[in-house]
Amino acid sequence: MRPNLHAARLRDVPRLTTILRKFTRTTPWLPQTRSLPTDLTLMTRITRAGWVKIIRDPTGTAGFIARDGHRIHALYVDPRRNRTGVGRALLRDAQHSTPYLELWVAEANTPARAFYAAHGFTEVERGCGAGNDEKLAEIRMIWPNPQGAAP
Repeated sequence: MRPNLHAARLRDVPRLTTILRKFTRTTPWLPQTRSLPTDLTLMTRITRAGWVKIIRDPTGTAGFIARDGHRIHALYVDPRRNRTGVGRALLRDAQHSTPYLELWVAEANTPARAFYAAHGFTEVERGCGAGNDEKLAEIRMIWPNPQGAAP
C-alpha cells in the first residue's frame, strides 16, 4: 500500500501532540521540560507555518515530520507503528523534496542516530545541548554528505 502523506492541518494537532508526548513520556533518558499546553502551542505554531507533513495508515495518523526548508526539526512515529516503514516514508519524502537535509539528534538517542545513518546521514558536528530545551548533548547530521562540508 502506498503511504498517505500530506500537509498537516490544525485539526491534526491533538493527534500529533499525542504522538510527540508518547515518545517524550516513555523515554527514560529524556528530561520532561514542556507541559501539555506548551506542546499543543508548539504543534499549532509549526502546523500553521506549514512545516508539518503527516502520514496516515488505515488506523489513523501514524507519524509526522516537521521540516523548515532543509532543516528537519522533528520526526516522530506512533510507537505502535515503529518498524513499519512510516519513518522511512516520511524521511524519503523529505529527501525527494530537497537536495540537502540537516538535523540535530540527541546523542543519547541511539535508535534515531542509527536510523538516520542508515538513510545516508553523516555526523558533522557535536553540541553540548545549548540549542535544545532538554540541554542534552546533541549531534548534527547532514544528508547527503558533500565531502564532509555543510552549506
